[in-house]
Amino acid sequence: MIINGTQLLDAAPLGPMETSKIRCEASGTSYGLSEGGYDVRLKQSITLHPFRLFALASTFERFTMPDNLIGIVHDKSSLIRKGLMVGNSVIEPGWNGWLTIELFYFGWRPLRLTAGMGIAQVLFSELKEPAKYRGIYQNQDDKPIQSKAYGV
Repeated sequence: MIINGTQLLDAAPLGPMETSKIRCEASGTSYGLSEGGYDVRLKQSITLHPFRLFALASTFERFTMPDNLIGIVHDKSSLIRKGLMVGNSVIEPGWNGWLTIELFYFGWRPLRLTAGMGIAQVLFSELKEPAKYRGIYQNQDDKPIQSKAYGV
């Protein structure tokens, strides 16, 4: 079952959390509590160029996942329409830290992404049996990726 609305706010799997959608004036994208999950923000500005197909960035929000929730990162429709896709990562139960996100750009013109804009939607599902992440990315530091871009 997907957890949303007040149940998601009560679970507080990330922070700081906005209690409603907020539109970023600079980009026109939204962030905050959405209908089905939570739209996270980009921590740093980055310009993506054609033929540089891959970049890493990080989220503004810090995750502290409860042991009974799992998060799945999804694209935002408004950004797909501009040729930007986000890696559909899994945020494991019990994981803590700042999320590194993978950006894939297929546009023909440079695309400027601004710090604070909504970058991806995270859907949260409740687990039938609590679990705890024990991998190498536990307690990932707040070290924003410095706009690393990779291309052909």
